[in-house]
Amino acid sequence: MQNINGIDNKLVAGIDIGSENIYCAIGSLIPENSRIKLLGIGKCSVKESFKNGSITNRNQLIEQLETAVNEAEIMAGKKINSAYMSLTGDHVRGINTQGAVALNRNNTNGAIENNSITQKDINHVLELTQGIALPPDKDILHTIPQEFIVDTLEQIDNPIGLSGRRLEGHVHLVTAATTAMKNLVESAEEVGIKINGLVFKPLAAAASTLTKDETKLGVSLIDIGSTTTGVAIYNNGAIRHSAVIPIGSASITNDIAVMLRISIEEAEKIKINYASAKASLSSSKLDIEIPSDNICNSTNKISEHELSTYVEARMEEIFQLAQNEINRSGINNSLTYGAVLTGGGSQLRNIVPLAKELLKMPIRLGKPTVNIQGNKDFADRPIDSTLLGLLLWPYHSNEYKTLDSTIISWIEYFKQIIKEFF
Repeated sequence: MQNINGIDNKLVAGIDIGSENIYCAIGSLIPENSRIKLLGIGKCSVKESFKNGSITNRNQLIEQLETAVNEAEIMAGKKINSAYMSLTGDHVRGINTQGAVALNRNNTNGAIENNSITQKDINHVLELTQGIALPPDKDILHTIPQEFIVDTLEQIDNPIGLSGRRLEGHVHLVTAATTAMKNLVESAEEVGIKINGLVFKPLAAAASTLTKDETKLGVSLIDIGSTTTGVAIYNNGAIRHSAVIPIGSASITNDIAVMLRISIEEAEKIKINYASAKASLSSSKLDIEIPSDNICNSTNKISEHELSTYVEARMEEIFQLAQNEINRSGINNSLTYGAVLTGGGSQLRNIVPLAKELLKMPIRLGKPTVNIQGNKDFADRPIDSTLLGLLLWPYHSNEYKTLDSTIISWIEYFKQIIKEFF
């Protein structure tokens, strides 16, 4: 591979599948400063083939995935054979749990040996935290350490080398539907892409938008997608709560389409060009012409302000549901940095003032600026946060013990059995 800035770099790719589009990004790792050199991005519409985090038309999705990958490869001038892929949907759940092990190790003579904690001990604790009862159709996607406790010493990030008699680990589990994960992995394999790991969308978005100070002192990431809104709440450097709300910006588009009796495509254009999340900041004097379907081909009109009142009502619903999740986390009073808005739905005009008013906390718009180098002109919007976060995921895989390899390994095992018997 070519050197960039005189440094040997490793190629990495991310695939973000939403209910509207598939995005593929290719970059190169720069390990010296844990950054990414962005090389290329591809895009393809996925309407009618993917919805709410699940595949609805597999053959069509495979074709669209191949289109997005090819476009990214052409821009980057590189071929890829593996990638990290995003995952979301109302089947995803976040759970806090814990596990503990005794560290009293005896030698053959019965004497107590050195109780210094090793990686093996940590792995044992993390395995125990996964022993919760799950529905038969669910599997663990991520096991994310929050903190460790050694005897009475609390809030330890890395206990390796410390001595004690008892090691306890607090973790955040992210679970998802087994079939949804399996179908995504197999669809990618159909176009020659091995999935290195599935990543919950808000976690990927957080990787590219949140600062260390924000995750340390408390922040809520609200990822407003097309059909879902993901919430990830951080404090003391770790995720404390995650959830998926089954509503997104597509609901606004549908409301406009029904209200004005126009197509979804026309409603989307009007939303992007004229809608304001906060109606009081829109104009009552600016009229929007709406083409009519009658034989006279006349036009109807609606003011920007009237349009925005309907938009604001839907956004109020989304933020209220997000507020419910923030309250459910139990640390709503510890979010020093308030909330960061990201995702395509966060690009709605005047959304920050509305969020400040409703959530009553500091609000900023999250863009993928953390540790990204290169030409970002084509990837500097909130909608790109997840995609760019996937490129950064290799740097976070050391911090997060991800179990997306579980489903991937299962698929490989199944394939091996087929080869042996057939």
